[in-house]
This record gives sequence, structure tokens and C-alpha cells, in this order.
Amino acid sequence: MRIPAILNLKKQVLSFEVFPPKTWANYESVQTAVDGIASLSPDFISVTYGAGGGTSDFTVDIVNRIKNFGITPLAHLSCISSTKEQVLMVLGRLKEMGIKNILALRGDIPQNFSGNLQYKYASDLVKEIADFGGFCIGGACYPEGHPESATLFSDIEHLKMKVDLGCDFLTTQMFFDNDLYYSFLSKVRDAGIYVPIIAGIMPVTNAAQIKRMMALSGGTLPTRFKRIIDKFGEKPSAMMQAGIAYATEQIIDLYANGVRAVHVYSMNKPEIAKKIKDNLCDIL
Repeated sequence: MRIPAILNLKKQVLSFEVFPPKTWANYESVQTAVDGIASLSPDFISVTYGAGGGTSDFTVDIVNRIKNFGITPLAHLSCISSTKEQVLMVLGRLKEMGIKNILALRGDIPQNFSGNLQYKYASDLVKEIADFGGFCIGGACYPEGHPESATLFSDIEHLKMKVDLGCDFLTTQMFFDNDLYYSFLSKVRDAGIYVPIIAGIMPVTNAAQIKRMMALSGGTLPTRFKRIIDKFGEKPSAMMQAGIAYATEQIIDLYANGVRAVHVYSMNKPEIAKKIKDNLCDIL
């Protein structure tokens, strides 16, 4: 099923994200994690993609595994260091497998990359997929603006271009202050962007990890959440409990304010995904 159809079908949508292994040595453990998350019957599961197609075979295999569970998969596809030949090959494989949904991403340039970039922006990939045909196309968006954009408004202008080229829905970068999402949603609607915008939420269970990720994404942490990290960051079990509680509170607030779809960056941790879903059992 195409993602927008899922969003139209249900009042509240909850989805999770998994990432493929970097090597075959870790493949079995990732399969176990994927199976655990799939057993929770989320509305869809997205599968990330390595820079330059480094894990593209794993991504395609896991996407097919999710499909065999009877769950809608969303295959990530990044382009920054991929060739047109690589992109078309992956699109062909996904189409043969009957995959309907792709999240088109620019991705990060790998270290020591020295080749020529055939795709510079996610919008280039969106056009490629749209020209290929047969897919529902998603894109990423940033409630605080992309870290490489001069302003949030210039970032929204580029986002509008991406939507005009064929994006059917958008998913946000993780955020920890719902007011940022609500403000962003108002701004993009004013800019003429009317596709569904799925809210991306990450349950923080590792304080060191989130600090690294926020540094890379350019996002900010609200004072209330910083206090949680300061208090519980050195106590793994307490940090996990607090992080899941904070994420649950965010999701409940989003649903209560009319947001119909939440995507949880579950980081291959079925135990966290299960606790989140259990916390929302009567709401969903």
C-alpha cells in the first residue's frame, strides 16, 4: 500500500525505522531485530540506505523481508555519491519486488570520496524516481531548517521544489520540541506545500549518542530534555525509561493536536519499539 493511502485510512499512524548491517557478519542480528519490530504490526517500516549504496543489497533484502511479513515497507534511497546506473539498478530491483514506496534522500558524502557527483541534491533523485515511474516518493524535511541552508525560509523554498518534482509525502528529522513541528507545519502550508508531513520522533536511550547526532543535524534540545540527560544520562536503565517516557509524551501530544502520523526512529531496538507501542495501545 502507498504511504498516503495508509495515512488516509487510519486516524493515527505509527511506524518504525530499521537500518541494515554494514557487513554480512551482522546480518543475522539485524534480521532478528527487524523480525521483532515487524511482529509489532506497525503501519509501515522504513529501511535506511548506506552512502554510495554501500548497504543497498542489505536494504533491498530487508525491505523484501518486511513485505513478506505483510507490512508495508518504505525503502530509503540516497544519491549523493551514487551513479545513475546504481540508482536505476536499485529502482529496477525494488519495482520487480513490488515495492511501492521510496524515501528519496541526498545522503552524506563518504569520507575520502573523490568521484564526480551525478546527483547533487535530493530533488535530483526525486526527479529521477518520478521519471522512472511506479513509485510513491517521500522526502525528508527539517523543522529547524537543514544545517546547510542559510535560513529556514530558503530551506522551505527548496522543499517546495522537491514536492513540485514529485514528492508525495514528507518525514521530518527528529525533533524534541513539538512547538517546532507545529510552527514548521504552519510555515510550509503558507508556502503552498500540502502533502502529508509525518512527524519523526526518536526515543533517546543513550545520552552520548544523541549529543553526536544533534551536532551533525544542527538540531537543538529543549531545556527540559537537557535536564533529563543531565540527571539520567550516566544511568543506562534510567535513561532508557526516561527517554521512552519523553518520546511517548511527544507522540501523545502530536496525536492530540491532530497530527495523524508519527514515525519512530527505533534504531533496530524492538524492545524500545514495543514499549512505545504498549504505551499507546488504547490511543491507537
